[in-house]
Amino acid sequence: MMSVGPGRLALAALLGFVVFLGAALAFAQDPDLQKVLGQMDSAAAAFHTTQANFDWEQYWKVVNDKESQKGTVYYRRAGKEIQMMADITDPPKSVLFSEGKVQVYEPKLKRVTSYDAGKNREAVESFLVLGFGGGGHDLLKSFDVKYLGAENVDGVNTAKLELIPKSDRIRNIFAKIWLWIDPARGISVQQQFFEPSGDYRLAKYSAIQLNQKIPDSAFKLKTANGTQFISGPKG
Repeated sequence: MMSVGPGRLALAALLGFVVFLGAALAFAQDPDLQKVLGQMDSAAAAFHTTQANFDWEQYWKVVNDKESQKGTVYYRRAGKEIQMMADITDPPKSVLFSEGKVQVYEPKLKRVTSYDAGKNREAVESFLVLGFGGGGHDLLKSFDVKYLGAENVDGVNTAKLELIPKSDRIRNIFAKIWLWIDPARGISVQQQFFEPSGDYRLAKYSAIQLNQKIPDSAFKLKTANGTQFISGPKG
């Protein structure tokens, strides 16, 4: 067997790095991708609020079953923070994210469960603003981003992006994410989150209203008398 000297190993490593670097630069300089990211940057700079109707579909591969939820979602920028409220109509449920805390209100159980995002606060916020108030080039900090082409979604000509988390921890939660961006507004009209197990969540948004006045009451849980408040595990 021919021995391989340290010089050859160093040269092979260098060549491998050059090939990798060239591919990464070509990837980052994709003009179609840069255009979409720039549109998202412009939308993020002007972002104050968003209100939209949603249709969420959760799919479980093991049992080959799906569950759908409909409702209205609200976003707003409060200082440096993004707040989000999702009012789900069937079954009734409200999910509020504010000040680093997620609160889930279940009216039928008269229960509010609070989860402190803790050290995961930044990651939670970054997922909340995917396509809604988050900058395009900011995505490159946490994801390898690829332009997958143009696709029509419910009459909207969108740009489809694929996001692969750079963090092993996040990749254990979501193997990849697809975003369908409306270039005219720089926001997402559809999202799909794929888990390593093969499960996924598909979110479709309609009747999207940008930068309209949203009352403070939209970001408060409307609980009934006798509601129990409990704390879930910290992030």
